[in-house]
Parts: sequence; C-alpha cells; structure tokens
Amino acid sequence: MAARLLANLLVIGGTVLGRAAVQAYRQAIVNANKTGAAQEAINGIRRASKAMTEQEARQILGISEKSTWEEIVQKYDTMFERNAKNGSFYLQSKVHRAKECLEAVYQKPDIPS
Repeated sequence: MAARLLANLLVIGGTVLGRAAVQAYRQAIVNANKTGAAQEAINGIRRASKAMTEQEARQILGISEKSTWEEIVQKYDTMFERNAKNGSFYLQSKVHRAKECLEAVYQKPDIPS
C-alpha cells in the first residue's frame, strides 16, 4: 500500500513539474519575441556563419600571407578536385568559400593615384 502511494505521488509530482517546465519555456519564448532578443540572436548567428575571415581562408587552403594568387588557385584546384572525387561536399564547399574570400582580397581594384 505504501509503495503504491509513493508511486502515485512520484507520477503526480513528475507531471506537475513537467507541465511547469513546458509553461516556463513557452513564456520564455513569448518574452524573447516581445523584446526582439530572439530575432537578434538569429541574425547574429546568420552573420557569423556566413563570414569567413582572411586568416581562416588561408588556414583552410594551407597558404601563407606571402602566397601569390597563382599559388592560391593551384592549391584550390588540387583541394577541390580531391574532395570532389573521394572527399566530402562540406570540405569542398569550405575550400570554395576560402577561395572566394581570398579572391575578394587579391582582386581589389587598383585605385590610380
């Protein structure tokens, strides 16, 4: 009898705690939407995930700051082809994004003086 009472008490207590947690989570979402914190967090994640720094691009391609554009293209071609044959699409896209990032740095228009 005592075991059954204890089991019922545990089940009811767990149910109450579960409902309270769900209600608190819903309220937190409502509050975040009211203050705009949720949208700011989403925008921050989007910005951070799209941006690749020049240093990260150089690391991915395994080149130094003194490398020429021809060396970068050669390294890119080698790594891109390796990942196309037996690598992963993720690595291949990282290599491509690294080249795009460095392309923006190396192909800046020269401003005549």
